[in-house]
Amino acid sequence: MALALHRHSPRAGKPFIALNTAAIPKDLLESELFGHERGAFTGAQTMRRGRFEQADLGTLFLDEIGDMPAELQTRLLRVLSDGQFYRVGGHQPIKANVRVIAATHQNLEERVREGLFREDLFHRLNVIRLKLPALRERREDIPLLARHFLAKSAKELGAEMKRLSESAMRYLSGLEFPGNVRQLENLCHWITVMAPAQTVEVADLPPELRDPAPVAARAGTQVDSPAPVAASAASAASAASAASAAAAPAGTQQFAGGDWVALLEREIDRQIAEGGQAIGDQLTRSFESAMIRRALAATNGRRIEAATLLGLGRNTITRKIAELKLEA
Repeated sequence: MALALHRHSPRAGKPFIALNTAAIPKDLLESELFGHERGAFTGAQTMRRGRFEQADLGTLFLDEIGDMPAELQTRLLRVLSDGQFYRVGGHQPIKANVRVIAATHQNLEERVREGLFREDLFHRLNVIRLKLPALRERREDIPLLARHFLAKSAKELGAEMKRLSESAMRYLSGLEFPGNVRQLENLCHWITVMAPAQTVEVADLPPELRDPAPVAARAGTQVDSPAPVAASAASAASAASAASAAAAPAGTQQFAGGDWVALLEREIDRQIAEGGQAIGDQLTRSFESAMIRRALAATNGRRIEAATLLGLGRNTITRKIAELKLEA
């Protein structure tokens, strides 16, 4: 949503800088936001521009703003009020014309009452407020999103696009999707790689999705024609606040709650039974493509960080991206 707001604004031709404030250690977050001067602290061998400077004339997206440490909340409030800041260890004020979009999955009013979030910062951010409803609150979007993600996965993996049968689509529309859109996207990746036929039936879905009945179905509601849900929501221009639900991370040994190795073995057996050739090469390419794409997505395209996540060398991940044609 933040990127969409940027692209449809007068600042569209300027930088869009995103920062997850919950993913950066507290002692590094200040330098990440405001930059630092050479020698400001141990290891600061060169001057570094922070995210506010990088986003000058553009948009700075601060994700999970509710987790920002109290002392940095004070500095952020000063920047939003005065339009200037100091690098860590610096003495010269720096001006930045930046539109701030902030997002959180937390209830900021409640955190203000608990003394965990500054009330004056909350009101400074709360200019235009949007609430992004959970996927379960807008089930009518699931078919459109599913077709989009299936087409995207097929293009990225160089495979033919899979299609959900009417019954499978109805079934998915009745699920809760606690991981929201990210969970649906990951499911579509799984379907593209693992579903045995081009038309996907309910029986072809991951076992962990087929075992529990859809919550909407258990409640006796119509899952194929849900009532439309009005969307309001969190985040904004000039300074804004956004609410978006967090996606549930997949475990290393489990795939969406199930044994992914067993699922892989089932796919290998299917391809062998169908007389497939070069199975190992095809599956390895699919696996490596998915692994590198998700790592790059998690690091906002930063290859060195993605390589570290995957335990690869910088040259190795660069070579793999080229071999697998993952570059945009």
